[in-house]
Amino acid sequence: MTGWQNLAGSDALNLAFIQRADKLIAPYIVQTPVLTSPILNEIAGAELHFKCENLQHTGAFKFRGAMHALLHLTAEERAKGVFTVSSGNHGAALAAAGRELGIPVRVAVPNNAPAVKKQNIARSGALITEIEPGMAAREAIVQQWREESGLPFIPPYDHPYIIAGQGTAALELLKVEPDLDVLLTPLGGGGLLSGSAMVAHSQGIAVYGVEPELASDGAASLHSGKIQPAMPPRSICDGLLTSLGEHTFAVIQERVNDILVVNEQEIIDAMRLIWQHLHLIVEPSSATVFAAVCKYRERFHGQRLGLILSGGNVAVAHLPWPVQRLHLQAE
Repeated sequence: MTGWQNLAGSDALNLAFIQRADKLIAPYIVQTPVLTSPILNEIAGAELHFKCENLQHTGAFKFRGAMHALLHLTAEERAKGVFTVSSGNHGAALAAAGRELGIPVRVAVPNNAPAVKKQNIARSGALITEIEPGMAAREAIVQQWREESGLPFIPPYDHPYIIAGQGTAALELLKVEPDLDVLLTPLGGGGLLSGSAMVAHSQGIAVYGVEPELASDGAASLHSGKIQPAMPPRSICDGLLTSLGEHTFAVIQERVNDILVVNEQEIIDAMRLIWQHLHLIVEPSSATVFAAVCKYRERFHGQRLGLILSGGNVAVAHLPWPVQRLHLQAE
């Protein structure tokens, strides 16, 4: 991909970059709704505005960045096709965007990725190759395919086009709710958080990333000043099990107030409350932001918060809480 953007520029330049991305992808994406719940507000002690990217194409914000990246390919690159590596949501987004634009897509997926996410990728006709979990296997397959095929690699998060595309979700949120005090997003590789931070920081809005305790390499990276390796893939937040990238980390260091950490039970409790009171299906990764608001209640008390719900691709047959089956009897 050409046209590399220097994300170390001013807030005004970066905001303009995301605004251009917003116009470019507008014909292809869903402008997802912003929802509120008086009950969740009461629980959190704050005014919450949920940006529902679980209702985006392919069920996650990832479609924004994938489409933005593909729209910058040359005609020759489009004809050859592209490849990526993904735990699910980015792969599904790239596959769907590729199908819409007539671009062949190949995706390497960890063999422990949820079946629902593998199905989302396959549904759009992408060629799937399963690999071992972890960053080492991801890096190895990227290097192998680069050497063998010469196809463009569309990274899940660490590229300015991806970052700018993901930042359009925050841009949309602020068009609806411009007077926010704080913006929170989940943190995996940092594409959503860094793109959101570029938008929010330019408006004087505090920005926080949230990640699971079992995948808290982002918090460790921010506090140490150096990118830390991904932790073993043990969290239920399968979409957040990766390390930060060079470009995302640079933005996060400059524009993010802090990275908050929540545990698995706090994530499950938050996920259940969102399902119950927003009447939305969200995956564990999405629920981290509400879990953080509840855990750090005093920090956010009485403020107007924007929370980006990153995705809703979860197998309802394997929820992280007991499911009671209904037995209907004919009268």
